[in-house]
Amino acid sequence: MFDLIKSKRFLKWIVSILAVCLISLFVSNYWINSNTKTQLYTDVNEIPFRKVGLVLGASKKTIRGTNNFYFSYRILAAYELFKAHKVQYLLVSGDNHIKEYDEPSDMREALIALGVPDSCIVLDYAGFRTLDSVVRCNEVFGGDSITIISQEFHNQRALFIANKNNVQAIGFNAKDVNQNYSFKTRLREYFARVKCVLDIYVLYTSPKFLGKKIKIG
Repeated sequence: MFDLIKSKRFLKWIVSILAVCLISLFVSNYWINSNTKTQLYTDVNEIPFRKVGLVLGASKKTIRGTNNFYFSYRILAAYELFKAHKVQYLLVSGDNHIKEYDEPSDMREALIALGVPDSCIVLDYAGFRTLDSVVRCNEVFGGDSITIISQEFHNQRALFIANKNNVQAIGFNAKDVNQNYSFKTRLREYFARVKCVLDIYVLYTSPKFLGKKIKIG
């Protein structure tokens, strides 16, 4: 009898935890979407000019060694904005925690190959997370009015972070990736949004590194 009561209590705790998790996922997703829906653009002709375009990092290759479409489409979107004179400089921000993995340099090389002058590209090697990239863009590089460049779901989270850090930001949506190709990424994004809300309102998370200020242009 005692074991049965313990089992029921355990089951009740499991159900409660799952319910809290599901509610957290729903609330975080709704909050981020509704908070940023007026800041997103898909048409290069309609988006306002901003001096700095922040290109959020992605790996050039997938784990299998194939080209990463997230990376390719973000680079094309950044080039499209630059070519249309909607941004003057591109700040490429990504992870470079080991020598063999260098997102900012890969983005720089890809942009130069498309025709963007090296003098118009600024590298941020400490964009370990989206939060780091957005906050560092403002506090280190002085970008207080920017265009964030990534896929729509990623832009929404980045804009949410920008809004809560008093950064005047808009987002330009790069071409999206087929859902069958990106199922794990999309699933991971739901949990990343919960972590995003916790970082801002509960944990008060700061970037891993800040450092001296660097003036763009």
